[in-house]
Amino acid sequence: MKSFLLGLLTATALSVPALAQEEIAPALMFDLGGKFDKSFNEASYHGAEKFKGETGINYVEFEISNEAQREQAVRRFAEDGRNPIMAIGFAWTSTLEAIAPEFPEVNFAIIDSVVDAPNVQSIVYKEQEGSYLVGIMAAQASQSKKVGFVGGMDIPLIRKFDCGFVGGAKAAGATEVIQNYTGDTPAAWNDPTKGGEIAKSQIGQGADVIYHAAGGTGIGVLQAVADAGKLGIGVDSNQNMLQPGKILTSMVKRVDVAVYNAFNDAKNGTFKPGINNLGIKEGGVDYAMDENNEKLVTEEMKAAVEKAKADIVSGAIQVHDYMSDNACPY
Repeated sequence: MKSFLLGLLTATALSVPALAQEEIAPALMFDLGGKFDKSFNEASYHGAEKFKGETGINYVEFEISNEAQREQAVRRFAEDGRNPIMAIGFAWTSTLEAIAPEFPEVNFAIIDSVVDAPNVQSIVYKEQEGSYLVGIMAAQASQSKKVGFVGGMDIPLIRKFDCGFVGGAKAAGATEVIQNYTGDTPAAWNDPTKGGEIAKSQIGQGADVIYHAAGGTGIGVLQAVADAGKLGIGVDSNQNMLQPGKILTSMVKRVDVAVYNAFNDAKNGTFKPGINNLGIKEGGVDYAMDENNEKLVTEEMKAAVEKAKADIVSGAIQVHDYMSDNACPY
């Protein structure tokens, strides 16, 4: 099996035309769930495609199917001169911690984790801020004043989404936030059937607006909510079009911008290692508006959420970061 994987990786690398010495050769490493997950991975793909379209510089990509492939894939791309190498998701942390020191001349970047190395850019987000905004919208749109949250893998990162959502919802008058997670293994990201079952259970308990932060599992959440005539809230990418008229908004996490910027900075010789923390002020998170949800969002809701955005930027509202103390005060 190992020789077969190495053969696949060799074929992937050899299938890319040789590049001139002065050109960059980006690589994009997707996380479990796949490139077209309608969420986190797909956002990174769009960022890479934008870079490719504007510069004409191609990139290689790799979709893992199991954990054993991570280190072999990254090491092979580094050995082949891929630079920068962009890893999508916290699950790549130990891989970069092991491999980045072996290739000090290669620039690495990782989303949703911090790797302390002089050649790694760590891009993290203030997901709690964007989740606070959609929590306000959820509470205002809810008739029952009961709203729901469905998380994927139960980890501190997803608790950040959860806690911010609870804070916004309760600030806007929600009386109850029903919270569930789909599992404690990576399989939790890709189980739309279970996501749908949890959503139905929350609806049965009175929730009429449900926010998911569950990767591919969330597709099942949004489907179940739409089928029940309730409202869903998407995550990471703008998911409003998945169930037009049934998704109140999406908490947009601009992974596409992070990938685009990392590739562009490498091209321009301005790539900087270290921590890059992106919130509302930095344009890293926001809520989505388009033709699919414009009839669902009232002027009062827009005014409330825009005021909250301004207050977060000014510091008048400080949204609690679950990862600061592994607790949620709301």
